[in-house]
Amino acid sequence: MGAAESVPETSIHEFTVKDCNGKEVSLEMYKGKVLLVVNVASKCGFTETNYTQLTELYQKYRDKDFEILAFPCNQFLRQEPGSDQQIKDFACTRFKAEYPVFQKVRVNGPDAAPVYKFLKASKAGLFGSRIKWNFTKFLVDKNGKVIDRYGTSTSPLSIEKDIQKALES
Repeated sequence: MGAAESVPETSIHEFTVKDCNGKEVSLEMYKGKVLLVVNVASKCGFTETNYTQLTELYQKYRDKDFEILAFPCNQFLRQEPGSDQQIKDFACTRFKAEYPVFQKVRVNGPDAAPVYKFLKASKAGLFGSRIKWNFTKFLVDKNGKVIDRYGTSTSPLSIEKDIQKALES
């Protein structure tokens, strides 16, 4: 159940993803930054807390080589049904998100985004590599290696010390 898929990539910087407008973005541009990669959803019970705290962390650390990469996902009870632009508007207007919100992706299954296959292969969760719900968070170091994985119920502010430690390395 949820066995990690083997991937050839060794760093998140080796991936190209699409922004909410469908434009390709090389994650190589984030070399030297600590990343918090999150699968987000606008209609989830965890939305308010996570988006609010993600924005708070971003405001506090964005000038210290920290970046949040948000990937909308509609795989969990269809809690992210909007278009890519609607999702970005929601995050930016309601929660003042200034960090990148990318194109909607799948995080599990054969059609999972390659970057998510890498993240899951790098750090399995409590019950294997499968992502269980919205707002699973991956902390990535400045070299693109996954430091840790946090479940949905782990609030962004509760991992602030881990972010600070990664920024100091």
